[in-house]
Amino acid sequence: MWRCCGANHLLLPDPSRKSCNAGGGNCGPLLCLLLGPHADPFETMLKSLLRYQSGLGGDVGESCLRKKLYETGVAKSLHSNFPVIQKLSEELLAKWLSVPESQHVPLSQHMLGFAMKAVTQIAMGSRFEDDQEVIRFRRNHDAIWAEIGKGFLDGSLDKSVTRKKMYENALMEMELVLKKVIKERQGRNLSRHIFIDSLLQGKQSDKQVLEDTMIFSLAGSIITAKLCTWAMYFLTTSKEVQQKLYKEVDQILGKGPVTYAKIEQLRYCRQVLCETVRTAKLTPIAARLQELEGRVDQHIIPKETLVLYALGVVLQDSSAWPLPYKYETRAIPS
Repeated sequence: MWRCCGANHLLLPDPSRKSCNAGGGNCGPLLCLLLGPHADPFETMLKSLLRYQSGLGGDVGESCLRKKLYETGVAKSLHSNFPVIQKLSEELLAKWLSVPESQHVPLSQHMLGFAMKAVTQIAMGSRFEDDQEVIRFRRNHDAIWAEIGKGFLDGSLDKSVTRKKMYENALMEMELVLKKVIKERQGRNLSRHIFIDSLLQGKQSDKQVLEDTMIFSLAGSIITAKLCTWAMYFLTTSKEVQQKLYKEVDQILGKGPVTYAKIEQLRYCRQVLCETVRTAKLTPIAARLQELEGRVDQHIIPKETLVLYALGVVLQDSSAWPLPYKYETRAIPS
C-alpha cells in the first residue's frame, strides 16, 4: 500500500520497554515504521492513489522547505479566514436553534457541510462562498474519496468502467476548478490570504500547487468533519466536560467579540479536542522528520529520517489508559 522513496525499515521495540526517543519524544511501546527521508507517508499514499507525482522525489532539504511552507500557509490562512469560520459557525448554530428539540439532527451531515465550506474557502478562496460551488465540490469529493477508501485497495475500480469514469470525471472537474483559482491568484497580492497563495509565493510549480491543494482539500474536509462530529458526540456523553468547557468559554470569550487571539487561549477546549482525537482514533498515524540522530534500543535513527508513529496503538495503550477505548474525563486536565 505504501509507495515511498527511500528505504523502509520496521522497528519493533521490546514490548516491556516503556519509552523510546524516536523523534525526541516519549512514543511508548509502539510500532515505528521508518520511511526514507524523501516523503510524508500520508501525502505519499494519497498522491500515489491519485496518480500524482510532484514533490515525491525531492531531496531532504526540499522536503523540509515544503513542510515549513505548508505549516506557515495553514496558520496564515486560518488567521486570515477566521471571520469566515466564525460566520459559518454562527450560521450552523442558528440552524440548530431553529430545529425543534424532538427533531433528529443529522450531525455528521451538518458537520461535513460545515467542514467543506470552511476548508474550501480557506484553501481556494471566495469562489466557494457560492453554495452551488460547495455542492459540486461535495459531489466530486464523495466520488473521489469513496474510491480512495475502497476501489483502489481492492482493485474493483479498474474492473468497473462506470465507476472509473465517474471517478475520473470528478477528479478532472476538481482539477479544472483548481486551475482557474491558481490563474486568478497568480501574481496578485489580495487582502484575504488563502492556502493556495502560500504555495504560489513559495515558488511551487502550478502542477505542484494543484496537487498539494487537492490533497489539502480532500483530506482536510473529511478529517475536520469527523473531529467536529466526534467532539459533539463525546460532549453529549459527559455533563462534567460540558460544564467545564462552558465555564472556560464563558470566562475567556465572555460577551465581547470572538477573536483569533481569544480562541488561542481556550486551553481546556484544546484538551477536549485532543481527547476526541485519541478516543475516536482520528489520526491513527503521524509523521515527523528526525531533527537529530536518535536511537530505539540497538537501532539508530539517522538525522533527517521521516518517522511514522502508530498513534492508533500508543494512544489506546492499556498501560497508559485504564479504559483505553473510553472517552475519559479524567484524561483531560482542568
